[in-house]
Amino acid sequence: MKHSLNKKLMLLFTLIIGVLTTIVPLHTFAEEDTILKGIKDKGVLTVGLSADYAPYEFHATVDGKDQVVGTDILIAQKIADDMGVKLKVEEYGFDALIGALKTGKIDLIISGMSPSPERLKEVDFSDPYMTVEQKVVIRKEDKDKFKTIDDFNGIKVGAQVQSMQEELSNDELHANTVSLQQVPDIILQLQQKKIDAAVIEEPVAEAYLTQDESLMFADVKLDNANKGTAVALQKNAPDFLNLVNASIKEINDKYLMKEYKQEVIPYMFQDESFMKKYAPYYIKGTGYTIFLAVIGVLCGSVLGTLLALMKLSKNKLFKGIAVVYIEYVRGTPLLVQIFLVFFGLNVIGVNLSALASSCVALSLNSGAYVAEIIRAGLNAVDKGQAEAARSLGMSQKKAMQYIIMPQAIKNILPALGNEFVTVIKESSVVSVIGVSELMFQAGVVRGASFKPFLPILIASFIYFILTFTLSRALGVAERRIGAND
Repeated sequence: MKHSLNKKLMLLFTLIIGVLTTIVPLHTFAEEDTILKGIKDKGVLTVGLSADYAPYEFHATVDGKDQVVGTDILIAQKIADDMGVKLKVEEYGFDALIGALKTGKIDLIISGMSPSPERLKEVDFSDPYMTVEQKVVIRKEDKDKFKTIDDFNGIKVGAQVQSMQEELSNDELHANTVSLQQVPDIILQLQQKKIDAAVIEEPVAEAYLTQDESLMFADVKLDNANKGTAVALQKNAPDFLNLVNASIKEINDKYLMKEYKQEVIPYMFQDESFMKKYAPYYIKGTGYTIFLAVIGVLCGSVLGTLLALMKLSKNKLFKGIAVVYIEYVRGTPLLVQIFLVFFGLNVIGVNLSALASSCVALSLNSGAYVAEIIRAGLNAVDKGQAEAARSLGMSQKKAMQYIIMPQAIKNILPALGNEFVTVIKESSVVSVIGVSELMFQAGVVRGASFKPFLPILIASFIYFILTFTLSRALGVAERRIGAND
């Protein structure tokens, strides 16, 4: 009888567990998910965004200091406060955000991002914290040309890359979509008549329309234009997702978004002259650009010298390694190498900052080119010099050190100077991972000032001053070396 009762109790217990695991997710009984635990252990919530998207996120001067502000920043701060941790903001290009999230560089994406079938395969999304309408922006002179959705068929329409606006342009307008990285680029191309229309979120578009009277909203309505904007986070983080949703529920229930918008509007149109307001951005960007170029060329010269000697070596292994490295680096874009260093190293557990990753990538890239410069410089020295040194009893190492290399340096220096100039310009690529060099800061100014062209023009003058000054200095150095002959 007792055995029968125990068996019945066991069956009843099994049935209860089965029902509970069906109704309540299994993770309820598990330990706190590892992502949430990691955030709490660090005491820091790292949020990734693209700060060129006013009023959601943009740069402004607050109490004399440059800060990223916007409604998305206030949402991020709310989530961090509710979790009892500090907030850290990291900036990336919009299309690099999901990569940064998946590799653990950031914990959340709050950047006006909407869920899409493709994104949902890669990351999870919270409940929406805002629903906004997507609008088609056109030039006023074309208002009679675009009256219906069909009028945009096959027309060049700008949209931000990997965004819902891009999908709407393709699927509803059936346009010849021009996908661009930043909204200021889209506006600039519309102003310059490179494209004929643009799909942009209404609050963002309105900010630009207030600054440019030549633009207007087209009198058309997109069917699927009211999708919600949500927070993106890594998959398999159920407890973390629940905490984020709890914060968003409070934001929605208390209508906090209205308060957030009113709080950031004064920062969008601060009453200061352009140069007074944005000169610090250019100064900071120029400093980073020079720093990256110096580090890239110095470290690249050390690596390049080693690679050149390996390539000239009679050891087949050393020579093979040098040849493969040089050909691979010279045969792939610098942008790819930056992503490989920044995201790739993180996959194997080496977590470098954006600045450190940029220095490494530029050094590795420069090393391949410097190697060929040095190899060519060494080969340009007459072989008789080496033979004369050896006939005097000098070892190969001493002959290289005292005879060959001093003569080769005269051939190497001009080309090395040109490499310095090249690195100054190519360092602009690192802006995609959020390094605050000159082009990144120019993009910040474009997003904050709603002036798509002027900030880029100023940046071009600064690049010209840097490269022209360096070229003239190199010319003086070459003439002095020539005088010594």
